[in-house]
Formats: sequence, structure tokens, C-alpha cells
Amino acid sequence: MSFYDLDLVTIDGTPQKMDVYRGKTLLIVNVASQCGFTPQYEGLQALYGKFKDRGLVVLGFPCNQFGRQEPGGEAEIEQFCTRNFGVTFPMFAKIDVNGANAHPLYHYLKSEKPGILGTEAIKWNFTKFLVGSDGTVLKRYAPSDKPEMIEADLAARL
Repeated sequence: MSFYDLDLVTIDGTPQKMDVYRGKTLLIVNVASQCGFTPQYEGLQALYGKFKDRGLVVLGFPCNQFGRQEPGGEAEIEQFCTRNFGVTFPMFAKIDVNGANAHPLYHYLKSEKPGILGTEAIKWNFTKFLVGSDGTVLKRYAPSDKPEMIEADLAARL
């Protein structure tokens, strides 16, 4: 199975294959609504707005595995993101990023770009992965790496 064969579910429950993003540069982020990093939604939306016409798509994957900071359902999450941060980039159904029930997308991302010292586990909300237009995982960013810090990497690739 390739990166583009992975099955996703959008935040409104629609099944989708990763294949719809073939040829796009992706910034994939596990997100949460009640986290100290939640204000990064603003920066993620700014990157999306600035670079979407050049082929960038930000993909948000809500996750409740870190401090139970994403307790709501999909409709509540979507409303929160839209109302508070004007999010227009694609959001997906809540998933696990670690453990036995981790989504296959995150198995793939973590195996392709392990973290510091080779650890694969996602450490916290707002870990980011930059994926090239050919599906290659190019870079992994820490939760503390603000979206503005990623702008130069995006500009160089788009």
C-alpha cells in the first residue's frame, strides 16, 4: 500500500482516499482544541491561505490522546475551528496517532520521519509533517515549532 492508498474520513464523516492530494504539498498536523498550542490554528490557516494557490494543503487530524485536550465530537471540533480561527483547510475525523489504534496515516508518517533519537511516537498535539508533492515525507516538526517557522521550507518547495 502506498501513501496515496490510505483511507481517510473527513470531519463530516465522508470517506476519502489520500489520493485526492496527489501532486500537492501537504502539511499534516495532529490538532486539539484545548491545548496550549491551539492558537497555532491561526498560523496554519495563514500558511494555507498564503500557499494554497501554489499547491499547499494543510490537513488537520484531531486527536484526544494528549491530556484529553480534544474531548468534543467532530461537529463541535469543526465549529470551534471555524468560529475561533476561520479554518478553511481540510479537517478530518478524530483519530489516534499513537498506540495499537493509531491511524495508518500516522504509522506511515512516523516510520518515514522518526523524531529525535529515532523515536516514532508523537509527543504532543500539533506535531507537523511536511509531505512533498510525490508523497515523500520530507520533514517532521515539533509541537513548539510555530507555523511561521515552517514558511521558509514551504516557500522553497512550492
